[in-house]
Amino acid sequence: MRSEKKRVKVVLAHPPDFERAWEIVGEYNDAVGVVERDDRVSFLEYFQPPGALWLAELDGALAGCVALRPLELRQAACEVKRLYVRPQRRGIGIAAALMEAVEQYARAERFQFIYLDTFEVLAAAVRFYTNRGYAEVDRYNDNPQATIFMRLDLRALG
Repeated sequence: MRSEKKRVKVVLAHPPDFERAWEIVGEYNDAVGVVERDDRVSFLEYFQPPGALWLAELDGALAGCVALRPLELRQAACEVKRLYVRPQRRGIGIAAALMEAVEQYARAERFQFIYLDTFEVLAAAVRFYTNRGYAEVDRYNDNPQATIFMRLDLRALG
């Protein structure tokens, strides 16, 4: 595992990465059955700061992704979207590397809170987020599929 983790590269995506990012987010959407999906135009928002999207590569091959967007209805808050690692690449720390990139970026952008939503079927994801310090909160959005809402208080991390 240690040697595989060293081969993981997480990069902030830029507009030339659009097609690769669109492909893996589409794979995520299909894998978890996302109903409300971004269209190609709204997907561009992830490439416009303070929005951001990261791609994870293992030996140069696309292995995962995660996105962040500011939350308009919450001051100093952002939201994690589309955390996904391809099934054959799971278990070697790619999700943790992606979340580290998101959390580091959020702190640098002076966000105080990171929110996310998920649902019970993704129990492993809920455990993963809980282990990273995310705590359940009341519903903060109208995502019809989401049943679990979580938040990380970046101020508590120093």
